Amino acid sequence: MEYFKRIVLFMWGVMLLSMPVGAEVVDRIIAVVNNEIITLSEFNKAFEPYAKNIENNYKGKDKEAVINQSRNLFLQRYIDNMLIEQEAKKTGGAIAVKDEEVMAALNQMLAKKNSSMDDFLKSLAREGKTLESAKKEIKSQMMRMRLLRREVQSKIIVSDEEIGDYYNKNRQDYEGKEAVRIKKMLLSLPPKANKTTRAKVKDEANKLRKRIVNGEPFDLIVAKYSQGPEASRGGDIGFIERGVIIPELEAVAFSLPVGKVSEVIETDIGFHIITVVDKRGAGLKPINVVREEIKAKIEDEKLEKKYDEWIASVRKKSHIEIKL
Repeated sequence: MEYFKRIVLFMWGVMLLSMPVGAEVVDRIIAVVNNEIITLSEFNKAFEPYAKNIENNYKGKDKEAVINQSRNLFLQRYIDNMLIEQEAKKTGGAIAVKDEEVMAALNQMLAKKNSSMDDFLKSLAREGKTLESAKKEIKSQMMRMRLLRREVQSKIIVSDEEIGDYYNKNRQDYEGKEAVRIKKMLLSLPPKANKTTRAKVKDEANKLRKRIVNGEPFDLIVAKYSQGPEASRGGDIGFIERGVIIPELEAVAFSLPVGKVSEVIETDIGFHIITVVDKRGAGLKPINVVREEIKAKIEDEKLEKKYDEWIASVRKKSHIEIKL
């Protein structure tokens, strides 16, 4: 679910994108969250990658205002992240994470980044961190994720009635479009081809069509003689909707019965032969086809609301003091 993923990505970003602050600052407490504090140095360390991204990519004149606004929003999310971790600790062993799970998550992360463990260890060393400290952060992160699943995601229920109502109110989103799947062969023409050359190429195309009609496999003829990019796929260009291919081919493709071979089609670039493999009609997609897609959309909407309600309740019962 997309909203939940955004929360996850933010918190992974806080953990993994932190970089040393270039300028030396006088450290101080900028926020108190229950019995924990946030210092200026640790906050700057977490926010610096985001500030650099704005600095490098934002072209507006109010860059400083944008950075300040982002900084304030980041602090709120940083505090929310601390609150989530504090709530996770209150559960005791209910959402415990084993060491092997931590290593599995770390290896999965490295695989996605196409990075090795050696590279990761070197990166940690440059930041003054150790593998044990990184594993501790990952373990804490996984506990927070499990808490969110238990407290928020697990409480989301989508009924069949809701799915049906959504489908009926958004029927225009599920209108299928007419499409045909074709295989195509091309004998191309050289630039500025004269009548003699055109006639010769057309005659070759007609001979190849005759061989196909007489039973030789379309795929093999295409693979051996076609000069189009789809030759390596046996001429298969997949499903196409109207307006995708050149008009001369489109007119034939949408009128040709499945399994039939077209006449030779002449265009500016050469001579084509096509066959229709399959057809997909226009009309409304049945609800059973789009049910899971609709369910995911409704879950995402509910999850956003449920998470906002849950984190607001956690904030309300917590002592939060901001001194930034």
